[in-house]
Amino acid sequence: MSDKPVRSVFHVYALYLAWLVSIVATVGSLYLSEVMLFEPCRLCWFQRIFMYPQVILLGIAAYREDRNIIRYLLPLNIIGGCISLVHYADQKIPGFSKLAPCKVGVPCNVDYLDWFGFITIPLMALVAFILITVFLSLGRSKQSEEEIDAEQELAGQD
Repeated sequence: MSDKPVRSVFHVYALYLAWLVSIVATVGSLYLSEVMLFEPCRLCWFQRIFMYPQVILLGIAAYREDRNIIRYLLPLNIIGGCISLVHYADQKIPGFSKLAPCKVGVPCNVDYLDWFGFITIPLMALVAFILITVFLSLGRSKQSEEEIDAEQELAGQD
């Protein structure tokens, strides 16, 4: 069985899937800070800066089927993912916190959530940035309707 029909689905819905991930990440972040009263550290704020605008940008792009936005959003996700990776390393690698920028306010190495010993808030943010990057990468080159129809016909013949 070919993965072409699956790729076609991702090509068609890539912007919507990326938008959904950004919504879940943003709502989750706001829930943790506003409902659970977890005060965000400096690195959390930087991750928010790179995630929050994507809800609006991806929503508009998905509505308009504007794939040109992908080239502008990929750097946001790559930079945000790098910040999340540094933040996760700050929490999990002893001695790394001496290098991190969290010197004043809430320390960045505090684990508000620590599920199964490795799932923390920065790891969830990293996963969100990676998922959005994957969906945007899969949706970069929009297939023509003829290519999608041809792939669906081939899948039906298998």
